[in-house]
Order: sequence, then C-alpha cells, then structure tokens
Amino acid sequence: MSIVAIVGRPNVGKSTFFNRLVGMRQAIVDEIAGVTRDRHYGRCEWNAKEFSVIDTGGYAVNTDDVFEEEIRKQVLLAIEEADLILFMCDVNSGITDFDYTIADILRRAKKPVLVLANKVDTGDRMFDVHQFNSFGLGEPWAISSASGSGSGDLLDKIVEMLPAEEEEKEEKRLPHLAIIGKPNVGKSSMANALLGEERNIVTPVAGTTRDSISSYYNKFGHEFILVDTAGLRKKARVKEDLEFYSVMRSIRAIEYSDVCILMLDAQLGVEHQDMAIFNLIIRNRKGCVIVVNKWDTIEDKGTNTMKEFTQKISDRIAPFNDIPIIFTSVINKQRILDVLNAAAKVFANRAKRITTSKLNEVMLPEIEKYPPPSIKGKYVRIKYIVQLPTPAPSFAFFCNLPQYVRDDYKRFLENRLREKFDFTGVPIQIFLRQK
Repeated sequence: MSIVAIVGRPNVGKSTFFNRLVGMRQAIVDEIAGVTRDRHYGRCEWNAKEFSVIDTGGYAVNTDDVFEEEIRKQVLLAIEEADLILFMCDVNSGITDFDYTIADILRRAKKPVLVLANKVDTGDRMFDVHQFNSFGLGEPWAISSASGSGSGDLLDKIVEMLPAEEEEKEEKRLPHLAIIGKPNVGKSSMANALLGEERNIVTPVAGTTRDSISSYYNKFGHEFILVDTAGLRKKARVKEDLEFYSVMRSIRAIEYSDVCILMLDAQLGVEHQDMAIFNLIIRNRKGCVIVVNKWDTIEDKGTNTMKEFTQKISDRIAPFNDIPIIFTSVINKQRILDVLNAAAKVFANRAKRITTSKLNEVMLPEIEKYPPPSIKGKYVRIKYIVQLPTPAPSFAFFCNLPQYVRDDYKRFLENRLREKFDFTGVPIQIFLRQK
C-alpha cells in the first residue's frame, strides 16, 4: 500500500488534515504547538483507492523543546518511508525560515511533493497562496483542513500521483497487540526494541507518547499490528485536556486490541494503577501478557527472587492468575522475543474453538466427579456444554436449575476448562442456562 506523509512546521494544521483524510479523530489536535510528537499512521480511501497516511510532528530547529531533535528524526524517517509528501504551510503567517528549511530537505529527498497552503478559509486569502511558488516545488494547493475546502480536488491529485499497485488479495485480519501501562515504564522502548528501529520517541520525560501509535510487524515468524499507547494515569492526575485525550486513546486501543502487553516497573511492583489497567483489560475480554520491565535494575537477586515476584503478581491479580509473566530488560533486549512468543500463544488461545462433542466428552466426566452442591435439597444437573460464537472464549452450560449454581462452582468449571484446553492469558466467560 502506498504511503503519504504530511510534513510541515508546528501548528500549521497537519493533524486536522490527517483526521479529515482518515475520517476520524485519530490524531490529537490542540492549539498548543507540537502536540504531535510521533509519526502517526492511518488509512484513507478515495475513489476506490486506499493509501496509508503519516501525520508527523512539527519540524523545528533551535527551540527550547526537549523533543525537538527527536521530532526532527521522526519527520526525516517519515519522508524516507513515503511515496508522496504533502508539505503543509500556513497562509496566515506566510513563509518562515522553518518552511524554507523543510523545502530544502524535500528538494534533496527526490520524492514527489505537493505544497499545501492551509487555512484558506476566505476568498481573499487565495491571493496569498502564490507566495509558496517560491519553494520551487510546484504549484501550491489552496485548502482549509478545518472546513474541508479544496480537499476533494487535492485527493484526486494524490490518487493520480501515487504509484500503480498490483491487485491485492483480500487482507487477512492481523492480530492487534497493544502495549499498555503507566507512564515511563518503557512502553515505547519495548515497541522500538521489537520493531528494530526508533519508530516511537523515547525520552526520560514521563508522558512523551501522547497518541497511540500503530506499526506493522513481520519478523521471526510473527506478523501483527503493534500499538504503543500513551501511559494511563489516575484520573486525578490527568490535569491538561491533552493528557485526558491520550488516556481515552489508550482505552480505545485496549478496546480494539486482541492481546494487551501490560508493562510493569520492576522497582515499583504492582501498584493500584497497574491493577486498574489490568481490570480494564479483563473487562474488555482481551488476552493479556504481563511484562515486568527494568529487571536489570533489581540488585541482590537471589535464586527465588523471580519466583517470589511472580507469586506477588499472581496474588494481586487473583482469581484470574493464569497469565504469562515475563521479566525483561528492554535496554539490554533481554527476553524480548519471549514476549512476542507469549503474545502469539495468547492470541491463538483467544481464537481457539472447541467442538461441542469434545467439550462434552472432556467436561461431563469432570462435572460428574464434582457435581454442583445441592442447595435447599435441590440438585443441579448439567446436561451439556457448548462454546458460544464470541470473539473471546465463552461457554454455556445447560442445566435444570441455573439460578442455584454459585460463583465458586463457576470458578471450578473455568479452572477445569483452562486445565484441559489451555486458555492461558485469556479471560473466560461462563454462562449457566436453562435446558
């Protein structure tokens, strides 16, 4: 699929235009310059042709922003990846030194470029568009990313300029893995280590990642979409509007994922906020792998240190403690591949389907050995079991008196299912229904 990158200096309207192209509020838009820090990917369809769009951070030099150097790297990477570049300028502020710097980079990149004069909201602004001819990158396009004016003709031109592609086979649904956790536990470092490149910005400042960043991964026999999310904090700590939207984006990433990699800080252990995130994953019936990062910072590790740490985590997440727990050091790339293998296994477990005949052949003898306890002289008799057609494993147990089956017996049924069919890392739902 062809890639289109949107570049420009800060606050010219790149993210607003990106949202218009992908048809949803996928990139965060704010009046504060420099909100977009990472490359952000989306998909646009126009006249039956699909292409990927990259929204980049604003390119700037010689500012006090701690992220300036990293943003510049991200913009250059996006230019390198793209088949077509949309160079966005602001017709209100005219041409700045930043614009000339970017234009110079684009001329040397030898890539097709369209110059966009944004914020042409009124007819009299059309006269100011021609100043952007001075870049020598072709006739500028007058648009308004806020109102959508001029975007239809521009999209026609974009589709015309993109390289012709062979007919693609129908895409299979790839697993979506979301890297989730509190701020500064190493989520972006983990994503970069897995991808083998600096796709996401990493700094010591907590909260660097504000958007959820999706990346395609195809290495070591694994193929999936990897999502690095903004850190989830307690609501009381979400002070700026910007961070609120980032938290919402992370929650949405959990909802759209198949498996969540929940990252913990080895020095902090399992905190209340980690448990809140874990419960959010389970409520959404997603697969889960727990990764204890920064294991290299734990000193005086004994023979049983890892075992004791694992037990503490299991106690906190009980009763659902059938989850892979992996101890890593992302900086040292320690056990990174183990995380991938565990996530792939959990995804397979979540998609697992068991035939009704096999279910009944295995589970009915177990139920016969340990039947539901009688209540008020009434005996519950489970007749047969079926797996329901849901995205996550759900099972219906048909019996004569479903209202008398207690929660502890439901847990017994769940444990037997896990033991006999291996549903490690995946929440299971049990329903008792009247036969």
